[in-house]
Amino acid sequence: MLELDDVVAARDRVAETVRVTPLEYSHTFSARTGAEIHLKLENFQRTGAFKIRGATNKIARLTDAEREAGVVTASAGNHAQGVALAGTRAGVDSTIVMPEYAPISKVNATRSYGAEVVLHGVDYAAAAERAHEIEREEGRTYLHAFDDPDVMAGQGTIGLEIVEQCPDVDTVVVPIGGGGLIAGVATAVTAKTDARVVGVQAEGASSVAESLRKGGRVEIDAVDTIADGIATRSVGELPFEVIRERVDEVVTVPDPEIANAVTSLLERTKAVVEGAGAVTLAAVAGEAFDYDDGETIVPLLSGGNIDLNVLTTVITRGLVERGHFLRIRTVLKDRPGALQELVETVAEHRTNIHAIEHDRASKDIAMNAAEVELDLETRGPDHVAELIAGLEAAGFEVEVLV
Repeated sequence: MLELDDVVAARDRVAETVRVTPLEYSHTFSARTGAEIHLKLENFQRTGAFKIRGATNKIARLTDAEREAGVVTASAGNHAQGVALAGTRAGVDSTIVMPEYAPISKVNATRSYGAEVVLHGVDYAAAAERAHEIEREEGRTYLHAFDDPDVMAGQGTIGLEIVEQCPDVDTVVVPIGGGGLIAGVATAVTAKTDARVVGVQAEGASSVAESLRKGGRVEIDAVDTIADGIATRSVGELPFEVIRERVDEVVTVPDPEIANAVTSLLERTKAVVEGAGAVTLAAVAGEAFDYDDGETIVPLLSGGNIDLNVLTTVITRGLVERGHFLRIRTVLKDRPGALQELVETVAEHRTNIHAIEHDRASKDIAMNAAEVELDLETRGPDHVAELIAGLEAAGFEVEVLV
């Protein structure tokens, strides 16, 4: 079982490489929730995520022979970058196997930190299989992303920072993928304070919640979530034992609420946070667990490495969830003035048009009709309902697409 002494020792090992990240009070989210919200901004960490902590501690613990042979791992993102930078700074050669369809931005970032990148397979499982082959062929040490006590201890250094930066913390909220992060953080927090630790998973990757219900580790059949950093089918064996003993509650949040949290953080704090990092704020904002007014809560924002194409989609989903973006479809009579009538009706309801597409050739409509799609900027759910009602009252049949 991981202990506080392991985490304290890890802090000394990682101090030269790892940044102490800020913890900032949020007036906006405190006002929205009624709690005292302090955001732990691990998205400002080197490589953009917490993984550098565990990777640095693990590499520091290698024997001379292991350092000489080098390390290998598999990852689609944050772990890859953490191992790459930690290895380079320690003078240890690293090979990272990434899926062939990993975002090119993450592949380039991993290479820029000094690792050799091997692209193999369509998913993480295939990449991991190849990484283990390289481990056997070249005698390298395999660095597991979460199921390793040294990695868990390194991640736990965040917990030490939280209790020092916010001594009166009542609740620490932590994302869960494979479980290494929450295992380390919970070990530090529960040893140092009486605060509770709440874990959060995406609904589409909720292996821990199900494992706790069944009393043993469960591997789910598939994962489906925008929070790709925590999209694991099962929790690690070692982290699960720590979770069972030291984590008070594990909750899940749906993708629309995650997207809303990413968008809110970008809008209100100007912080770019990936879906896996934003699940903690989503859980607080969506009241996925009970808390009291005035309770001091620290959501851990674990990383900010979100692909720009994904960010565009997430922002759109977030705007839709908040009623600030609407895409509709309607069919007009193909006659002069019909489109103008539609646009004027939209304008009467003080709605801005972002984009408009007018199609006479669609096979799904009559020969004397035209299909129109509108992307609209709206001011909230009430405004959306008012606009749709106004369009229907003016004789337009409206289909909401997004």
